[in-house]
Amino acid sequence: MNPNLELLQPYPFQKLRTLFDGASHNTNLSQIDLHIGEPKHATPEFIRDSMIDYLKELAKYPTTHGTIQLRRSIAEWITRRFNLSKLDPNTEVIPVNGSREALFSFAQTIVDASVGSAPYVICPNPFYQIYEGAALLAGATPQFINTTSENDFRLDFTQLSDTVWSRTQLIYVCNPNNPTGSVMTLDEWRQLFELSDRYGFVIAADECYSEIYFDETQPPLGALQAAHQLGRRGFPRLVVFNSLSKRSNVPGLRSGFVAGDAKILEKYLLYRTYHGCAMNPASQAASIAAWGDEQHVIENRRLYLEKFSKASDILDGTYSAKIPDAGFYLWFRTPKNDTEFTRQLHQDYNVTVLPGSYLGREARGINPGENYVRIALVAPLPDCIEAMTRINYLLN
Repeated sequence: MNPNLELLQPYPFQKLRTLFDGASHNTNLSQIDLHIGEPKHATPEFIRDSMIDYLKELAKYPTTHGTIQLRRSIAEWITRRFNLSKLDPNTEVIPVNGSREALFSFAQTIVDASVGSAPYVICPNPFYQIYEGAALLAGATPQFINTTSENDFRLDFTQLSDTVWSRTQLIYVCNPNNPTGSVMTLDEWRQLFELSDRYGFVIAADECYSEIYFDETQPPLGALQAAHQLGRRGFPRLVVFNSLSKRSNVPGLRSGFVAGDAKILEKYLLYRTYHGCAMNPASQAASIAAWGDEQHVIENRRLYLEKFSKASDILDGTYSAKIPDAGFYLWFRTPKNDTEFTRQLHQDYNVTVLPGSYLGREARGINPGENYVRIALVAPLPDCIEAMTRINYLLN
């Protein structure tokens, strides 16, 4: 067995089940689950119809690179959304089966564990647990940048020494961030690109929440967009990951893309050819339809904004209930230990959220997820209102 498997921690939802072992809950109240970031809005009918229309294509083997039609639809969406001049669908885009599997497998392509000093992979802290697992199973050691309320949940690159940066081969950034909802600025991207130029590491930008934002005039700045604005032609050492799951409410479709540095993607495509992860033709057809339409995405944002506005009102507009820059998570500061808060909320009010400490690791003396819970506002509006009301009862 791969000994690195022993380094993996239990997944947050497994920890949550353990936390609830032996705990009763208030059966007089309906169960409301807000711990998993699984979109619950209806999948647009035109996406389902596109998939059904192409079911006959399941009789054919798909290629790992996907159809040129799909790659073009993705490239065209990226250039529209992020104001790029062009993107080559043949060399700068690869369709993937959702961002999760791509974020994980990407580390296997990038990390070279044969170097003299054990390589590092940097992650934000708290973070999406796939980053850590990918690093460990690629033979690297994770290093963490703490994001806290004191620095407005920003990535402070000065937390890590030159020694750490010099051994870094890959950094994962989540923008907009899961769970805090913060969005990187152009200056922050400039700092990160300068570090990448100096030390030679690759940037994996996870942007799967890029289309859940609340001001139609100010969409979040993307990594490719930042690189373009800073004159970085060819996106050196930069690869972006995105997905239809949140944008189009199709988490079961498992459809996304990677885009960026053509030299890196050439090697990653070679890896994927052996990995055996081609997207089926019906999913490709549905994806083409989804990337080509924005009206359903605008409506999706409207529904999330309504939920956040109601949640903020019910929780009295406290700092801990602040509407995030983007994403569908409320990163909520708890008045006591986050696991105790989560357990009591489940037991007394039948609402399930996720302890923030389960999403973080101790680094430089703190776990920055402690005393926070992640609340996924994915349930229907009435359920979200009811859950916030119950949380308010617990707080008071």
